[in-house]
Amino acid sequence: MSNLTSPSEFLLMEFSNIRELQIVHFSAFLAVYLTAITGNLLVIIAIAFDHHLHTPMYFFLVNLALMDISMVSVIVPKSVANSVLHTRSISYPTCVTQVFFVCFLEGSVLAILTIMAHDRYVAICNPLQYEIIMHRGACIEMAACAWIAGTLVGVSHIGGTFAITFCSNKIDQFFCEVPQILKLSCSDMYLIEVGIIAACTFLALGCFIFITVTYMQIFKAVLKIPSVHGQRKAFSTCIPHLTVVSLLVFSGVFAYMRPQSNSSAEENVLFAFVYAVLPPLLNPFIYSMRNKEIKSALLKLSGLGNSSKTITGKASLQKWS
Repeated sequence: MSNLTSPSEFLLMEFSNIRELQIVHFSAFLAVYLTAITGNLLVIIAIAFDHHLHTPMYFFLVNLALMDISMVSVIVPKSVANSVLHTRSISYPTCVTQVFFVCFLEGSVLAILTIMAHDRYVAICNPLQYEIIMHRGACIEMAACAWIAGTLVGVSHIGGTFAITFCSNKIDQFFCEVPQILKLSCSDMYLIEVGIIAACTFLALGCFIFITVTYMQIFKAVLKIPSVHGQRKAFSTCIPHLTVVSLLVFSGVFAYMRPQSNSSAEENVLFAFVYAVLPPLLNPFIYSMRNKEIKSALLKLSGLGNSSKTITGKASLQKWS
């Protein structure tokens, strides 16, 4: 097969060549996309319009929601459009853009989740210093660092991925995913990207270990709270975050580090969906179902709640100075 150093386009995986099944794929992915966008937008709007939620924890949650909206917007619309237009093609520049933004957003999400763990640690384990440590300027700087870290991850991946020589332009995935693109290589240059993936995986595991150790300290502090109500309130702000972290890290590491040669196309699609699309879809529901403040804000936003009702929770732990 002739080398394709810089093909004009790639061909994504086709879910089916049966028109009816293509319409099913279009409908399902469109529903997922609209649900993810709507859920995350509602979280952002609820936080923006409720001054009780103008605190560090919810500031970082807004950043996470923006990243989730961006992630599904990068991946899903192209797949939906291909189903409607009965095509598999994606241009070379569009594929490069997808790889950059997917890696950029995955890195940014992991960074912001690590920062959110630190925020919970300070709020629960060192509440008297919370306003001093987590002041507005510090929160903005930490969020900026998360976005910058994601940018570095994205740039490194496109540099390593598209430096290789391609022997084919058929990607066995519904979007331009790095492991599947590396399978098209017919040169040893792909080892550069493999090294980048290994380094990023190591950093991701490092973040996960940091988060795990942080939560061990948090749970120790929570168990010392004499009030059962206080314990439940503390746990309610931690469980959703820990759930989101576990889903992202385990699915992402497994998708990138498992042997690609022995995996089927169905497995590739499933794990890609789990780590790239499922978190943006579920995150708004995970945080909303376990968080009374967001529930109350959403009710007020819809006009169903009592606008004069004070949101529960001690402001001393979450007041934005």
